[in-house]
Amino acid sequence: MEFGGISSAYTDYVQSQNTAESKLRQEITGTDYSKATDDELLSACKQFEAYFLEQVFKGMQKTVDCIKTEESSNSGNSLVDYFNDSAIQELASISTETQGLGLAQMLYEQMKRNYGL
Repeated sequence: MEFGGISSAYTDYVQSQNTAESKLRQEITGTDYSKATDDELLSACKQFEAYFLEQVFKGMQKTVDCIKTEESSNSGNSLVDYFNDSAIQELASISTETQGLGLAQMLYEQMKRNYGL
């Protein structure tokens, strides 16, 4: 059973996730943080913490997913996966902005020491 446009929307979403990961990686590795302002440095650290939390949440979700049957491989499930991924990404972002793990702050302080800011 194929829903029109759902599989292509999911494919677009996966590509956008890969693009977002590549963009974050390029931003982190391609930036000279010795000349960054405190806000830019803290922002990069928060982005890393949000990405880290997203990966942790996805790993946690895999441990509690119900046993998948042959029926779960249809495109309707792709839509569910799409919304789950979006929800996890948003939860990770909000968690980092509101209370966080403290990882961003520790990274920020370490980078300030390393770059002499």
